[in-house]
Amino acid sequence: MSDRLPRELPGQLRDGLPGDHQGEVVGYTAGVFDLLHVGHVRLLEQARAQCDRLVVGVTTDELCEQRKHKTPIIGYADRAAMLRSLRVVDEVVPQTAMDRLAAWDELRFDVTFVGDDWKGTESWKEYDARFAQLGVRVVYFSYTGGVSSTLLRARLAPDALAAASLVADASSQLVAA
Repeated sequence: MSDRLPRELPGQLRDGLPGDHQGEVVGYTAGVFDLLHVGHVRLLEQARAQCDRLVVGVTTDELCEQRKHKTPIIGYADRAAMLRSLRVVDEVVPQTAMDRLAAWDELRFDVTFVGDDWKGTESWKEYDARFAQLGVRVVYFSYTGGVSSTLLRARLAPDALAAASLVADASSQLVAA
C-alpha cells in the first residue's frame, strides 16, 4: 500500500483542485522533526485540529544536509517512525524537496500548515499567491518560544563531545589490545 494519496480516485479523475478527498479536509505540514520536542507536538496538534486527515512530510537526511548543512541526530527512518506513532498524524511521507507546490501536486491537500517564521519570505509570498489560486488555505502557526531542535542540539553538544571522546578512547584501547 502506498504512503501517498492516489492521484485518481475511483470513478473520478482529479481536477487539480483541493477537496477531492471524498469530503475529508486533508492537511499537510513538513519539517525535519529532529530531536522531537513540545514545539513539534503543539504544531502537529494545532494542525490536526483544523483538518480531518494530517499528512506530515519528514525531511530526508539528504535534503537536511543539502539545505541546513548538517546531519540530523536522529535518522530519517526513526524520525518518520516516531511521527507515525503520534495519534494526531495520519500519514508520513518523505520530504525530498523544499517545494511545497510539488508536495501539493502529489498529495492534493486542502490546507497547509507552516511556522510563522516563514511568513513574508519571498518563497512563502509566492506560495500564498499560488495556493490562493488553487483554493488551498495556508495557516501560519506561532513559534513555540524557548524550544527548538537547534537549542537542544546546542545543549547536548558539550556532553556529546565528551561522550565521543570516551568512545574514541575506548575504541583505540580495543584496537591496541
